[in-house]
Amino acid sequence: MPHLVPLLIRGINNLSDARYCAGMGADKLTFVLDPALPGYLDTKSVKELAGWIAGVELIGEFDQLSAHEINAISADCGLDAVLLRTPRTDEELAEIAPPVYLELAADSAGLAQPLPTSPIGFVLELAGSVAPETLAALQQVSAKNPLWLGPGLHPDHARTLATSLPLAGLVFPSGDEVKPGLRDFDQLEAVFEALEIE
Repeated sequence: MPHLVPLLIRGINNLSDARYCAGMGADKLTFVLDPALPGYLDTKSVKELAGWIAGVELIGEFDQLSAHEINAISADCGLDAVLLRTPRTDEELAEIAPPVYLELAADSAGLAQPLPTSPIGFVLELAGSVAPETLAALQQVSAKNPLWLGPGLHPDHARTLATSLPLAGLVFPSGDEVKPGLRDFDQLEAVFEALEIE
């Protein structure tokens, strides 16, 4: 089921989400692999989850770990890329072996700053509805850089952004199981359906 733009699902922490999102056509899944971050998974858990899915890019999320630590964890888990939640210097970025996605601050000031050239993509989580001036800034950034926007689990808003901006893709949060093997996918399903190519 092709979508209007590629889809990245963040913070996968259970097999139900991993298999559902891969089966519904998500292109990329992230796992939080930095112990300092909420939702952290150890490398053993990530490798077990990854063993059940195919056809998606696996991305590790990191914050303050060193390039050496990121490289070791990435190699151990067989990651395709990493997502850094905080900026790094060009020198630090050059030391990270996998391709890098970089999360941007969700404010107009952050969008006005020159972006580094080495990341393969930039992730920006939107706080809510987009003001016209922010939309104009997003238009400029996405015209020059591979931008992945997170509109929250709002199907209509997601479809509007996917059709009005030249995005690299859209970003959505995963969730938690009610209990092992039991998960409500209604919100994610609505987003996937809203973004299907008709």
